[in-house]
Amino acid sequence: MSLLTFTDRGIYCPQADVYIDPWKRVEKAVITHAHSDHARWGMGAYLSHYYSAPILRQRLGQDIRLQTVGYGETRTVNGVHISLHPAGHIPGSAQVRLEYQGEIWVVSGDYKVVADGISTPFEPVRCHTFITESTFGLPVYRWQPQEEVIGEIHDWWQANAEAGKASLLIGYALGKAQRLLQYLRDDIGPVYVHGAIALVQDALRSHGVPLRAVTQVTPDIPKEAYRKSLIVAPPNAIGSAWTRKFGAQSLGMASGWMSIRGARRRRAADRGFVLSDHADWDELNQAVEATGASQVFVTHGYSDLFARWLREKGLDAGVVETQFEGELSEINESGAEPDPEVKTETAP
Repeated sequence: MSLLTFTDRGIYCPQADVYIDPWKRVEKAVITHAHSDHARWGMGAYLSHYYSAPILRQRLGQDIRLQTVGYGETRTVNGVHISLHPAGHIPGSAQVRLEYQGEIWVVSGDYKVVADGISTPFEPVRCHTFITESTFGLPVYRWQPQEEVIGEIHDWWQANAEAGKASLLIGYALGKAQRLLQYLRDDIGPVYVHGAIALVQDALRSHGVPLRAVTQVTPDIPKEAYRKSLIVAPPNAIGSAWTRKFGAQSLGMASGWMSIRGARRRRAADRGFVLSDHADWDELNQAVEATGASQVFVTHGYSDLFARWLREKGLDAGVVETQFEGELSEINESGAEPDPEVKTETAP
């Protein structure tokens, strides 16, 4: 019997009778992180990392049955040793390690290998079987260093400020927004945030995540105050009445999908900044190799292509169909689609 099986409810451990990131109602769920495609409402009980707790309660209800642990803490259920390990995706994100009678499986959830300065850095976990995402599982996806992207954002903001424009920067409220805010300079102009981002920022800070304090956009702030400012907002703010209060403005978007030709144009963004909370091609390969796993299951993203590449390298690799989305929701929000001209061969 395999330690984990794949069901229509989610990834399931029969021996412990627990599910990992289930998408249908179950009694016991282990949650890798608080993004909505991995943490769904209606489970009987939840287990997550401590930093995920405030966001889970904010999004799923304050009265959910939630137990939290730190990284490396072990819970044993019917002989199965379960522990969470840093995934580097967002604050509180975790890989789930399960061990039973010497067999070890690791479910990665979403992850990135390069440290971002706000999430506990990714740690490879040795195992026999590794379940990996492949959101950006093509050789064309290779990220530039974070500091270079932040520098590009500062240059864009400075040019807008000199032109008397506000800079509206789009990034997801949980994870992306925190990375952007943590490294923004304060000598170009004031920084404001959308209410959805303020809620997440405050919740994480209240739980001990060392993030900067933010100023929320409110009706009592005069329109003139937004000139030369930078406003961080989630994708659903694009084109809304909320943005009109900023007057003359330039729209920028931060997403891994900004590397796709046409993504920025289709959302009428003035600038696109390639910044992702997911592993790029090199990081995916690095992570798989570091586990030492001989068997790999590939979930959301370019799963067929990445699994084929791993088989060519001699691994026993297959594809698992899940309801996880990775940054697919960013595709929808940004109006981008995978570029048909992106080459899909599996060799870099």
